[in-house]
Amino acid sequence: MTITFGTLHLGFFCLAVLLLNATPGPDTAYIVGRSVAQGRRAGLVAAAGISTGCCLHAIALAAGLSALLAASNYAFSAVKLAGGIYLIYLGMHLLLTRAGEKESSQPIRTVKTLPTVFWQALLTNLVNPKVILFFLSFFPQFVASDAPHKATAFLFLGALFVIMSTCWNCSTALVAASLTQRLKNGRRCQRWLECGVGSIFVGFGARLALAKL
Repeated sequence: MTITFGTLHLGFFCLAVLLLNATPGPDTAYIVGRSVAQGRRAGLVAAAGISTGCCLHAIALAAGLSALLAASNYAFSAVKLAGGIYLIYLGMHLLLTRAGEKESSQPIRTVKTLPTVFWQALLTNLVNPKVILFFLSFFPQFVASDAPHKATAFLFLGALFVIMSTCWNCSTALVAASLTQRLKNGRRCQRWLECGVGSIFVGFGARLALAKL
């Protein structure tokens, strides 16, 4: 049954988005990493950066830019490689910073300005070609073939996706920051958490750069 703006089966769409958000990935890793390192404010800013990236993906899909990028093997491979290198850079930077810091009486933190957190989160989302593939393969299934304005339908789905993802990511940031504050021996626990997040980024980056998409 066709409903709002020529879209289909919104209940299934919302369920799929919820399951997708519950699956850990580079976006979640970055939000958790910033929340652990700098608290809830940085985590929420990171969530805002991720959501901004999703908005741009939705707009690009509606405008047809994502389809053009996916159709070009050279361009898509370049984006894939750049995304992998960027994630490896973030992970190595976090790991090396952790290893080079000296012991102190205060919890160890890899501090970044909030604008830097926002832009790094935005890039983490934008350079991930798996996100492009998701938008390209997933969204069209919920747009009616006879929809009079398909661009409007894609934008509507994109807005719904961003709203749900933002709620999930903000909750993730708040929970991660809250748990970090309550941990005993905060310095040691935080060090292991940040090293763990850095390792995850390196793993994601290597898998992304080497995967045959």
